[in-house]
Amino acid sequence: MLNNPKNPRKKAVAIKYKPKEQSIPSVVAKGSGEIAYRMVKIAREHGIPVREDPDLVETLSKLDLDQDVPPELYHVIAEVLAWVYKINGKYGEVK
Repeated sequence: MLNNPKNPRKKAVAIKYKPKEQSIPSVVAKGSGEIAYRMVKIAREHGIPVREDPDLVETLSKLDLDQDVPPELYHVIAEVLAWVYKINGKYGEVK
């Protein structure tokens, strides 16, 4: 379900993790309202997995852009990455 772009309470956060280039995932984009709507729409148009987790988004949205995910969130980010690898058919294989 795509969020209504007129609802400013809706947020989106994009994280990046390239194991060969970085040791820790980082926040690369974030926004609310219309920006969040567009982020989700563009991600879906490009086949980028979108996981809806309002609590995680709320926490990650407090980080600065390009900031590494803090250690206390490693476990939950690992679950998200495992989900992405699984839906991409790459579970157990990190490229």
